[in-house]
Amino acid sequence: MSSASSTFKPEVPAAFALVRAWRAVTRPFRTSLQFRVMFAAISIGVISLVLLTTFLSSYIRNGLVEQRVTEILEETARSVSQAQATMNASAATTQVQVQQTLTDIIPALQQGGTSGRDVYLWKALNSDTSMFLLDHSTAQEHAGLIDRALRETNVRGSNQQHYRFVEIREADGTSPGIVVGSTVEMPVGGKFEVYFLYSLAAQEQTLRYLQGIVGLAGIALVAILGALTFTVTRQVVIPVQQASAVAERIADGHLDERLAVLGEDEVARLAMSFNEMASSLGVQIDQLAELSKVQRRFVSDVSHELRTPLTTVRMASEMIYENREEFAPVVKRSAELLHTQIDRFEDLLADLLEISRFDAGAAVLSAEARDLNELVITAIDNVMPLAEKKGVWVSADLPEVRTKADFDSVRVERILRNLLVNAVEHAEGNPVHVTVRASETAVAVSVRDHGIGMDREQVTRVFDRFWRADPARARTTGGTGLGLSIAKEDAHLHGGWLEVWARPGFGSNFRLTLPVRAGITLVESPVELEPSRETPDTTEPVYYDHEDHGPAVLPSFDQDSAAIPTAPQTTGAFDD
Repeated sequence: MSSASSTFKPEVPAAFALVRAWRAVTRPFRTSLQFRVMFAAISIGVISLVLLTTFLSSYIRNGLVEQRVTEILEETARSVSQAQATMNASAATTQVQVQQTLTDIIPALQQGGTSGRDVYLWKALNSDTSMFLLDHSTAQEHAGLIDRALRETNVRGSNQQHYRFVEIREADGTSPGIVVGSTVEMPVGGKFEVYFLYSLAAQEQTLRYLQGIVGLAGIALVAILGALTFTVTRQVVIPVQQASAVAERIADGHLDERLAVLGEDEVARLAMSFNEMASSLGVQIDQLAELSKVQRRFVSDVSHELRTPLTTVRMASEMIYENREEFAPVVKRSAELLHTQIDRFEDLLADLLEISRFDAGAAVLSAEARDLNELVITAIDNVMPLAEKKGVWVSADLPEVRTKADFDSVRVERILRNLLVNAVEHAEGNPVHVTVRASETAVAVSVRDHGIGMDREQVTRVFDRFWRADPARARTTGGTGLGLSIAKEDAHLHGGWLEVWARPGFGSNFRLTLPVRAGITLVESPVELEPSRETPDTTEPVYYDHEDHGPAVLPSFDQDSAAIPTAPQTTGAFDD
């Protein structure tokens, strides 16, 4: 005996993992209106805060720096004028006298500003004096901030001020600064370069303080914006959530559920409209339920009432049928047709009564522990006369162990009989194969024919009442069109599945799956729904799932792999 084929489980690509991670991250955006509104409001607030802070910081910095630079240039211009006046009034004629004059000017230059500054008084680069004069610096460690390019620019632009922003390095860190240069000239000593080094640390500290205030104010505004957004959206989201909960309760059958109407605003009017809709829906549902009840009662009553006259008609037809050989050929043929149609009419009445029991919820399950193998063999034996007449070979693949489960043998045998009769009828003389398998939680049987098959539209309606795949096609047994509908209801009554795979020109495969014991929820079937490929084909296969969602396209056959993907068992969605 062959065992059931293993399920194909492909490896999940890394791209799928990234997609799942992305969906997990974006889930709040898809599932929460309040989250989306708050995120949008806070994002806009943060972006606005960053732009505003950047603008204000730039504006304040430029204002502070420009103001300080103007003050510094005015101070240095006054200091340079005073130094030049001192040099012009000096009577120094010797090298020592000139050096002393320069030494006396330095303190006056350093203390001439409103804040501390360093002064550098150097002999000009292009000076042609023959005197050996020393340069003066109040902070020699920062002399490197005055580079040669600044000195050359300063010397070329006599009687003008030149400044450059620098970075002053101290033991405790760095701070911004500005160097302002100019030139002075002594009557005896020649031209000299004078530089003033100012620190802008106070302005930087002021700027950081203002930036901190602006940042804290912005954070407070964003927090207030978030709180306001949360409060406003909450007033809209809570009624929507309540409406969703009430709608779910109504969908579950609690038709008396209503929304609370508070106030007279738009939300209150929405609640009133929802309640009116629910009331109208409840009235229509009650009307439809009553109509359905009347319809079921009518079918049941008619079926019961027809049995009495039908019994009388059958008795009369039996007498006529038994004496048909004494009649003329036309009357004899009429007697045979009458006998056949009365049999079919009785089958139709029985099926209508069974359907009415399912509709009324009165169907009773008499479950007992049975061996499915025995029931399959019995069903095959019963269908063998029809198979011999149609020239169809019926084979069975049964497991060596017993396939015991708790089920109603009458109902399951009826399901198997319907599946086998349909398979033989549509096999077109090709073999019919029956497969039985069992697992720890389920038993299953599949009936595979290699006949005409079905297309997507036919598969969608295969379990509909009074529907046939080909009404014009002659049938040997003359079915009522209710067999598969009753079979599906019998399977659902057991908590099982009845599914079908079909391909035009390649036959069909019906699979019945039942739980081993009552209360077990089926997850998978021990029998594959899609059979292995016997002949290459490009026609799209379809199947009907157990959730009544209609047909779905199965995965294509993999010619390079022995394992074939199975149809989805739990979602019941289309695989387009």
